Amino acid sequence: MPDLPTLTSTLALLPKKPLHPKNQGDTYLKFQLGEKTSAVLSMSRAQEVIVLPPGRLTPMPNMPPYVLGLLNRRSRVLWVIDLGKMLGLPEVLTNVQQYSIIIIRNSSGALGLVVQTVEGVVRLTPDSIQSPHGQVSSSLVPYLRGCTLQEREILLVLDTEAIMGYAQR
Repeated sequence: MPDLPTLTSTLALLPKKPLHPKNQGDTYLKFQLGEKTSAVLSMSRAQEVIVLPPGRLTPMPNMPPYVLGLLNRRSRVLWVIDLGKMLGLPEVLTNVQQYSIIIIRNSSGALGLVVQTVEGVVRLTPDSIQSPHGQVSSSLVPYLRGCTLQEREILLVLDTEAIMGYAQR
């Protein structure tokens, strides 16, 4: 009869980390603001993502250039802005067939953010988010909670409250 492995030798074969670690960190929606600018915002503020043709927005006169217009969504009217343009990033949304719109919400209302593309959901731990000072343009800092490095790219971690506050002025 062959020798049975001892409990100690069997435990030594088990991986030190679980095969399927629990998802750690908070969930964030990842998207592109431009060709080279990736960003995330907290899923706790993201209501939904929709894709619409530009003709579904009602343009409003005498508005800042980043304001694209109004959208009637589920019997509610909300402003839609070009987030990249509001942040002063190079414009990429010219002559598009459809807009990718992230609808964010807080206690005072909702706002539509037009972005280049939505890429999915990522998880970030609070300690992975670093100060944006010295990492990005100082004009972006008021709209950021921080930035983080993920898979060799810098992600801007947006502050939805600051964005909504600025857009509602």
